[in-house]
Amino acid sequence: MAGGVGSRFWPMSTPEYPKQFVDVLGRGMSMIQMTVDRFAPLCPIENMWVVTSADYVDIVRTQIPQLPSENILAEPAMRNTAPCIAYACWKIRMKDPSANVVVTPADALVEETDVFRNIISKALEFTSGGRRIVTVGIRPTRPETGYGYIAAGAPIGSEDSSDEDETVIHKVESFREKPALNVAKEYLAAGNYLWNAGIFVWNVDTIVDSLRAFTPDLAEKMDRMSASFYTEREEKVVSDIFPTCEKISIDYAVMEKADFIYTIPGNFGWSDVGTWGSLWTLLSHDGNGNAVVGENVHLNDCRGCIVHAPCAKSVVLQGLEDSIVVERDGRLLICRLSEEQRIKDFVK
Repeated sequence: MAGGVGSRFWPMSTPEYPKQFVDVLGRGMSMIQMTVDRFAPLCPIENMWVVTSADYVDIVRTQIPQLPSENILAEPAMRNTAPCIAYACWKIRMKDPSANVVVTPADALVEETDVFRNIISKALEFTSGGRRIVTVGIRPTRPETGYGYIAAGAPIGSEDSSDEDETVIHKVESFREKPALNVAKEYLAAGNYLWNAGIFVWNVDTIVDSLRAFTPDLAEKMDRMSASFYTEREEKVVSDIFPTCEKISIDYAVMEKADFIYTIPGNFGWSDVGTWGSLWTLLSHDGNGNAVVGENVHLNDCRGCIVHAPCAKSVVLQGLEDSIVVERDGRLLICRLSEEQRIKDFVK
């Protein structure tokens, strides 16, 4: 899924060139390129699909040139994750009726890729055998208020399974919305609550049947669209029907309604890289706690700052504390880290 606009990261991320296509971490790869690289040992490139805005199709082609053009699905309008996922799964099912599918955001970070792939492999094996959906859960490291949570039940399977085993499968008891801080502390203390990473694994029949059961209107529109798939009429039909789909997340559409949802808890260095603060924690720091992306940045008497200016000819800063400094394509942001939630308002 690569259709977001990344408005919280302006001006590094803009509506014309959003976060998933940016080298956010200064590692020489964009977030979507890192995602493709992460899955390459599990899935050949011809079996990878990208759902994105029609405005970003050319960027996807440029950044992932080996991806078949027919595997780039262009959304004519943003309708949240359920229509996005449905479009891809209906089309994949037409090509491979027995496909097993992993759905992932294009702009998340995974540091321990081997551990991650082991979990995905276990989930694929589990979901291929019947009516089962797995959502990957992240073991929380702090009482985070910015993520939804998964309440995991007891492990299933062998009685000698250890909860520390990276591939133990649990039945999901419930999903919880983003909590207040006191509730997040309770979740952390309870030990069975996981961050919801928005990574799903299922057989294509399972998700299609689930959407038919829980969102019949969306399924009916996908059926109408699918009559044009792999024909010259597809773009026109999708542009007519897709924007009429209800804006609904896959969590509300399926995950919170079905009784065959499972989770595999993991600890593999995951982050949604959703804020400047979270990006600061992922980057290396100098002796004054500054995190810098860009070779031509010079700091003097600065503390606790994050500076992102990889293309700038020269940036010289003095005396800043706990601040964000970002330069891209002639756009400059200087903002207190404590005020980062207001960046969208500042830009307006």
